[in-house]
Order: sequence, then structure tokens, then C-alpha cells
Amino acid sequence: MEFIGVLCLILVSVTVASHFSRRIGIPAVVGQLLVGILLGNGGLRIVHPDILVKDFSEIGVILLMFLAGIESNLPLLKKYFRPGVLVALLGILFPLLLGTGSGGIFHVPWNQSFFFGLILAATSVSISVEVLKELKAANTKEGSTILGAAVVDDILVVIIVSLCMPLLGVEGSSDKPLGFMLIAQVLFFFAVFFLIRWGAPYLMNLSKKIFAQSSVIIVSLTLCLSMSYLADFIGLSSVIGAFSTGIAIGQTNVWKDVRYNIEAIGYAVFIPVFFISIGLEVTFDGFTKQLLFILVFTVIAIASKLVGGFMGGRLSGFDNNSSLMVGSGMVSRGEMALIIIQLGFQAQLITGKYYSSMILVILITTLSSPFFLKYFTKKIYV
Repeated sequence: MEFIGVLCLILVSVTVASHFSRRIGIPAVVGQLLVGILLGNGGLRIVHPDILVKDFSEIGVILLMFLAGIESNLPLLKKYFRPGVLVALLGILFPLLLGTGSGGIFHVPWNQSFFFGLILAATSVSISVEVLKELKAANTKEGSTILGAAVVDDILVVIIVSLCMPLLGVEGSSDKPLGFMLIAQVLFFFAVFFLIRWGAPYLMNLSKKIFAQSSVIIVSLTLCLSMSYLADFIGLSSVIGAFSTGIAIGQTNVWKDVRYNIEAIGYAVFIPVFFISIGLEVTFDGFTKQLLFILVFTVIAIASKLVGGFMGGRLSGFDNNSSLMVGSGMVSRGEMALIIIQLGFQAQLITGKYYSSMILVILITTLSSPFFLKYFTKKIYV
């Protein structure tokens, strides 16, 4: 029953933090992330990232991205697919080059330096989605470009990590053959196309004929979790499966009911745990000794995504403010970078000395991203 008490503390803390954050004019998610640091290893040490917290957190990010998919405007995503690809490619290239080069400055072995670059290349759109929704800018051309770019970024970074692990001197980095993983990932995207075009409409119509309470919600939620599990199983991020399923459900005539009910489930329980969990594992041990490393990589992490997004936007015909808004939406690293850093830690590609430092870099970029995004969004839409 201890977890019940922890969950109550998280929900109350998140509610209070969200209220005061909005009262002082900053995105609610910033207050939630800071509460995670306060309650976790870097603060009061009341909440620990145990298995239940991690499971609730994983469900939270899945539901958040499922909702983002439901609310996405598919024609708009298609229209801005090319800008999304350009932003994703440049948003991977700059962090990868700068991260790898900066690792050499600190006399880090080349394989670890390259892995630092991979960590910085990741993007977490979940934080940006929350800010865009709060500012009612998710279905703008910039919001659609950010969403599309983040999905492409996730796919490419995961593939690069899968391909490079053996080259970086990691034995047995995956228990599945590389060829199998690549074929499975290609088939997954064929399955997504089938789901959007035929599968979801058929299943939603079928669910309305089932004599069970909330049958439509149960079927849509099961579909979301199944696709998330499948994506994770074949080496992709679970959020790609959730986001794709959300897009599919968003094309059906029950999307409003699904969104209303999933929002109630997600924001009442699971999504707050996700935002809290990001800050729980942060510690400040040895902070002063690694201060220069943290500062250098934080600047690189923020600047490389801003520049990559800005250049991608400009090459796609966006003006300066729109391009900067897109770049700021790609700054947050969040759960994607945390997943990659955990893989590197398990594979001994990143030592304990740099592990906490990179966690802090990820956290700082995640905390700063909403401020950048809010600033540039308001210059255009407010």
C-alpha cells in the first residue's frame, strides 16, 4: 500500500505545482518537472523511481502521445512532412557532430563521445506537445512540423543506435538479429498505414456494437497499448506506436469521445507520474567537479537543436520566427534521451561520472524547452 501514498503525494504535488506555474505565467509542465527533482534523489528523497513509478510513467507518456496523435491534423501533417524530415535530419546532424567533437575536448574515448552525440540527437516531443496544447498551437504549421520532425527523429535515432551499438564495441547489444529488426520496423509502418486507412475505422465501428460499458474506449486503449508494445518489441520507441494509433483513431467518428475519456484517465493519474519521474533520478553529487562539462554540453544541446530546427524551417520556406519556434520545439530531450542513456549505461558506453552529468544536461534542456517554445510561439500567435 506504500505506493498508494506515494501516488497521492505525486497527484497533489503536481496539481499545486501546475496551479502556481500557470499563475506566474510559465508552462505547468515546468513546475511538474521541478517537483520531481524536489521529491526525488536530488531533494527530499521521498519518492523513488521504483518499478511502479516507472510503469505508471511509461503508461503516462504513451497516453500523452496517443492524445497528441488524436488531436493531430493528418492533412496538415502530410502537408508539412517535408519540413519535418528536414528539421529531423538537421536536428540529428548538428548534435551528433558537436556532441562527438566536444567529448574529445574532455578526453573521452571516441566511442563514448559518439554516444554522447547520439544522446543529444534524441528529441522528446511529449513536453513540447503539452506546451503546444496549452498555447493552442498544436495544429499550426509549426506545431505539425514539430510533431512530424519528432517522429522522424525518434525513428532515425533508434535505428542509428541499433546499427552503431556493435560498432562501438558493445557485444550482444540486442538479443534479436539486426536484419530481423530492420525488416520488422519496415513492416510496422506498413501496419500503421493499414491501421489508419482501414483497421481503426473497422474496429471502432465494431466496438460500438459490443454490449459492454465503455467498449469504444476499451478497444481504442487496447489498440494504443498493443501498438506501443509492438513498436517497443521491434526496437522502436513505444511513443511512435501510441502516436500512430492516435492519428488512426483521430480519423474515425468517435475521436472526440475517445479523447475526452483518455484525457480524464491520463491527466488524472498516469501523465503526472511521467512528468514527475523525469526529475526523480537527478542527483547533485560531484556537481561542481563536472560543472564545465555540464555547461558545455547544455549549450551544445540547446544550440544544436535550435540551429538545426531553424535551418530546416528556413529551407522549407518558413520565416525566422516560425523557424525558431520549430527549433525550440525540438530542444527537449526527455524520455527518449533517458532511454538511450540507459542503454549506454548498461552497455558501459557511459560511466557513472558522466551518467549523472548527462542526466542533468537532459533535464536542463527539458526544463528550458517550454520557455523557448512559449516565447517564440507567443511572438507569432499571441
